[in-house]
Amino acid sequence: MVRRRRMVRNFDPDRPVPATVRERILEHALHAPSAGFTQGWGFLVLEEPADRERFWAATTPENGGRRRWLAGLRRAPLLIVPHSNKDAYIERYAESDKGWTDRDEARWPVPYWHIDAGFASLLMLLTAVDEGLGACFFGIPAERTAAYRAAFGVPDEYTPIGAIAIGYRAPDHRSPSLARGRKPVAEVVHRGRWGRKG
Repeated sequence: MVRRRRMVRNFDPDRPVPATVRERILEHALHAPSAGFTQGWGFLVLEEPADRERFWAATTPENGGRRRWLAGLRRAPLLIVPHSNKDAYIERYAESDKGWTDRDEARWPVPYWHIDAGFASLLMLLTAVDEGLGACFFGIPAERTAAYRAAFGVPDEYTPIGAIAIGYRAPDHRSPSLARGRKPVAEVVHRGRWGRKG
């Protein structure tokens, strides 16, 4: 499954994702690890054509974005927007079993709220592959986040970390980014000490 995972950027608009598959994708997301078992995430599911159109209207840059890339994504019959909730983590780690009663955000050198929502997103991507679907994780432009929040009533404490388009694959063009090739293990793995390869 991992080797088959690819970012799919074009979908068959006439084949909806079956409800049972959609629910399995969401259920699998909930098996992601989370610091302190906080589970500080939230997922907005958009399937109705009007909801998906509202998403694209709210999140598309004023210049329309890269048209070919965006045209294929807009055909996805299912969008899931994963969100992280920093406050949930700050509160969880102020509980008696953790003991950081000062709620100091400086105790978090890495924003686990975003990481955990990313873990959940990856499980959704892998489940899509397992179900014979294609999926693509993509970002919401920073300048469009306020419009997205307003369009869907997203509370301030939830931050969209991106969006996932899901559906049945349609013929697609190869991403120019793939020409870079995958880095070999020896280039990115350090053994026992940084800089020690082999």
